[in-house]
Amino acid sequence: MIRKGNVAKLALEDGTVYEGVSIGADGEVDGEVVFNTSMTGYQEIMTDPSYRGQIVTMTYPLIGNYGVNDDDLESRKPQLSGFVVREDSRVRSNFRSNLSFQDYLKKHNVIAIAGVDTRAIVRRIRSVGALKGVISTIDLDDASLVSKAKSSLGLVGRDLVREVVPEASTSWNQKLHYLMDVCDHQSHVPSVASTEASAKSAGKPPRIVCLDFGMKWNIARHLSQRGNEVVVLPGTSTAEQVLAENPDGIFLSNGPGDPEPLEYAITTIRDLLGKKPIFGICLGHQLLALASGAKTFKLKFGHRGGNQPVLNVETGKVEITSQNHGFAVEESSLPATLKITHRNLNDNTIAGVRHTQFNAFSVQYHPEASAGPHDSSYLFNEFQKEL
Repeated sequence: MIRKGNVAKLALEDGTVYEGVSIGADGEVDGEVVFNTSMTGYQEIMTDPSYRGQIVTMTYPLIGNYGVNDDDLESRKPQLSGFVVREDSRVRSNFRSNLSFQDYLKKHNVIAIAGVDTRAIVRRIRSVGALKGVISTIDLDDASLVSKAKSSLGLVGRDLVREVVPEASTSWNQKLHYLMDVCDHQSHVPSVASTEASAKSAGKPPRIVCLDFGMKWNIARHLSQRGNEVVVLPGTSTAEQVLAENPDGIFLSNGPGDPEPLEYAITTIRDLLGKKPIFGICLGHQLLALASGAKTFKLKFGHRGGNQPVLNVETGKVEITSQNHGFAVEESSLPATLKITHRNLNDNTIAGVRHTQFNAFSVQYHPEASAGPHDSSYLFNEFQKEL
């Protein structure tokens, strides 16, 4: 049963308008309307910086039933433009929950709509491709909203990384201390004491520099759990700034939007190739490919969810993966220096590459999961062996 409340509308650029109920903040927001097929993990999805500039529609019909907690954040606040659900749960049942889904939306000024036919939205996007849209609780005129959707910026050609990139470099271990101070529970965060103890027992820990283009916190957690010293630099950093940190390895993070406008990042990665081992995820994968001479293209409706099948070409094994991207590496543009290591089994697009001349590899999906399956966490171990 959909709760009653203030009217909200979602309008798409093709003229389609959906009327529902506002469950978040009042206001109006535009973005590219996309869908995510995950059954759980709405909190991780909302706080994933890769969703910057996007209005996310959840295909699972009931959202909010386990509330919100302090553990499952992937950044300090929600990063998406807006949220669309079929039904928002009025009951939250989870011992870890300390805030309701609706209160979390309002606390962080997220505009969201419930009570709409999310199946119809997904079928339309799958049929015609990704569409720009507007959610509003203040302008309820259909023609006006459609006009605003048509004139909105969309994702292509925009540098959204600059909207989520950190202002300064940070040490992840110091950040862990901060998080433990501000959060009641930290079951997903490795113990600083145990991390430091394992590092001391093994001598000087490997030092990994993460180029943060909108990095999910669980990536740094995975790297730290393996006893590494993790330093996070803004994705706008130069190769000289990265190498000045004396890293044993370099990580290229996920992030939002179109990779091709990020010339500063492409140049940095190109200058780093061959200097240190490199591992890239999602946007980092696309940027590594661009730095190596490949091109990228916009997918019809993208890959977003925790159930994406990927073939490991080298082993023949299939991994169920968590993915969130609207762009992909163009296979026809792939230089001889990049070999394909993984493929998406839904559409056969490139899901992983390895450089044949330098110690560098990347995948299009999220081996750190959060939320999603853990089939691909071995990739962090592969990177660890190369440090």
